Amino acid sequence: MTADDVLFVLALLRRAKVDVWIGGGWGIDALLGEQTRDHRDLDLMHRQDQEATATAALSAAGFAESLDWRPIRFVVTAPDGREIDLHPLVFAGDGSAEQASPEPDRPFTYPSSCFVTGTIKGVPVPCLSAGQQVSFHQGYEPSERDRHDMAQLRRAFGIATHF
Repeated sequence: MTADDVLFVLALLRRAKVDVWIGGGWGIDALLGEQTRDHRDLDLMHRQDQEATATAALSAAGFAESLDWRPIRFVVTAPDGREIDLHPLVFAGDGSAEQASPEPDRPFTYPSSCFVTGTIKGVPVPCLSAGQQVSFHQGYEPSERDRHDMAQLRRAFGIATHF
């Protein structure tokens, strides 16, 4: 998934009036304002109530559902192999959100302050904050990509990470 691919998908969803925020590796690179590694996919958080509109727009662009782990997440894939990992969020009146998790009594939480703006190729893009990224990179054995991403956040923002 290239930077141009990310900007294309964001523009497509913006035209469809779907609110999304970039997470994962591209989200970290957006916070940094530069691409620091290759990315196999694009992680997007979206409003659950806009899911039908999002999937219709992505389908029209050639993406087809390839994995369904709803209500936690689902994946759409283009014929050329580009993947988008979509995470449905339910928003509260205060701007915070929750995402279902494998433990129904413990949803993933998103404080309203975690929805921020980064840049990709100089273009402002909606993404998750550094603190939220660190929070989501806990509780599992990190991959080399995870280690790289956390090192980038430590370098750029001077924040503590657990690996």
